[in-house]
Amino acid sequence: MNSVGDSACASCQTPLVHRYLWATGSSVAKIQPGEKVANRYEVIIPNIWLDTQPGLLPDTPEELSKEIESYLRLYQHRLHIPLVYGLADSVANDGDDILLLENVPIDETGNLYPAITDAWEQAQAVRQVYWLWQILQLWTPLSQLGVAGSFLIPDNLRVQGWCVRLLELVETSYDVSLQQLGECWQPWVAAAKTPVVQELNNIVQQMCSEEANLNAIATQLNILLLSSAADLSLTLEVSGATDPGLQQTQNEDTCYPTDTGDQNDSLLPRVSIVCDGIGGHEGGEVASLLAVESLKLQLRALLIEVKEQADILPPDLIQKQLEASLRIVNNVICNCNDEQQREGTQRMGTTLVMAMQLPQSIKTHSENQSQNAHELYLAHVGDSRAYWMTRSYCQLLTIDNDVAGREVRYARSLYRKAQQRPDATALTQALGTKEGEFLRPVIQRFILEEDGILLLCSDGLSDNDWVEHSWRNYAAPVLQGELSLEDAVHKWIELANQKNAQDNISVVLTHCRVSPAPMMSLPPALPSIEIIEAEQQEQEQQSELAPSSQALLDLLVSEPHATDNIQTTAKRQGRRKWWFLLGGLVALLVGGTSIGLVAWWRLNPQIFQQACQRFPQRLQQVCPSHQK
Repeated sequence: MNSVGDSACASCQTPLVHRYLWATGSSVAKIQPGEKVANRYEVIIPNIWLDTQPGLLPDTPEELSKEIESYLRLYQHRLHIPLVYGLADSVANDGDDILLLENVPIDETGNLYPAITDAWEQAQAVRQVYWLWQILQLWTPLSQLGVAGSFLIPDNLRVQGWCVRLLELVETSYDVSLQQLGECWQPWVAAAKTPVVQELNNIVQQMCSEEANLNAIATQLNILLLSSAADLSLTLEVSGATDPGLQQTQNEDTCYPTDTGDQNDSLLPRVSIVCDGIGGHEGGEVASLLAVESLKLQLRALLIEVKEQADILPPDLIQKQLEASLRIVNNVICNCNDEQQREGTQRMGTTLVMAMQLPQSIKTHSENQSQNAHELYLAHVGDSRAYWMTRSYCQLLTIDNDVAGREVRYARSLYRKAQQRPDATALTQALGTKEGEFLRPVIQRFILEEDGILLLCSDGLSDNDWVEHSWRNYAAPVLQGELSLEDAVHKWIELANQKNAQDNISVVLTHCRVSPAPMMSLPPALPSIEIIEAEQQEQEQQSELAPSSQALLDLLVSEPHATDNIQTTAKRQGRRKWWFLLGGLVALLVGGTSIGLVAWWRLNPQIFQQACQRFPQRLQQVCPSHQK
């Protein structure tokens, strides 16, 4: 009843989904544009079909073939790999079903994104290297499934800005070698930009040799990528806020930074965090706040360590360090659950999505020493999300840790069918609900080589695809300088309150700019700090905690500690306080894994009781002596 191209339903104004699919199969070429298949799919060109009834479940196979399983097992790489949508009966009645793929490199108007061969010569040097680096990162997982031959067909490789995307997976009856990939790259490298052409030639020559070593080649390509990116300027601006939502009185979300926080914090503007607490208002709000504060401590330490390193730290090492930090945060919350004897659904936890722009010193092609290699690390657990928005597109960078995704990843169900399960959106991972050894955070590395906005948000905004429907209205004005980042944050929150008012909302935006006109300068250096010092800056920003939750949180941090820094003291007197985490958390940060109220009480009951007596009356209720 609606025309192709309409953005909203003519009768109810619901945003219309234009789901363009890629059709594969021997009979696809026989179908003419304009035909309708299965009274549902409108053929734009033989391989591109539009689903005119996207609200209905597509036909799915009873048994999953090996071809389909390859797509499912690569689900975690959905930034680059399509998803299987469903099947369509062959119009030739030859028994050869047509496989329909979604999440393909097709734009909003039904046109394919350019092939890498067509876009290569117009791309900057850093983007050329970035495209090759992505292919090399995907080489191993695709080789393990026998579909690495997908990279040897130039027209199958499409590019959406920085991102390399495949039209479809191609199986081969033989093992595809690194030498064949090198031979495929040779014509591209011959046309590479001058600053990188010689080094790329050297890399390709190594790939084409019989002694080709994937790890050594990946290391060289990474150094070339970082040095190419470091030739660009980079300025960052970050802003965030959280809101309980129109239908909620308690806010279990926590985000960093907020407009009420310290704008001179050494983590700014490099770090942004969103956590969505679970476990009820007496647990979720504490878990999310504790996760943010303890993670900030460790990121300060990590940034200082990176700054002191003379050598380039490889991505896998940084990813391991971030993963270790998240396990520490997980165990802090997990031990709180154990001490309070929380079981099952009563255990508090939190989702997390975090971004850290990591400055590494590196020599550029122009022989200058740059203090920033433009690396961005993204970590997430749960269903809080990260999006990358430019003037031209919006990309979802994370994959929800939910039951539907688990079924796809284990090759048990197609994505659309898995979404029909009653428990499809139930979380399969969260910080604090299980021991750290069971935590599987996803940590990705990106290179900032174009102007854009990184959006981190809780599901109070992302539910019902409102980011995908509305991103143009909020990203373009910021990128064009017509809307401040702070105002954009609040406009996103207003949208969420209008559309998803049943939940808490957190939004953090980072404007990343590599074009010549900077908005603000990055801080020249990270000041020396003590690892055990934490800033409890979300106190004012958060809605009032429930009494028992506030009591727990207050027991996890100590009284304000004096400092000799006059400037810091003045700030503390104005609007905030510096807190120390108790010995348990400090011990955890240096290698331990346990903290807790009960442990303190048992080990030093006299001092514990003295501390309790100094608390306000409502906080004394949680002391063990009052619980007997």
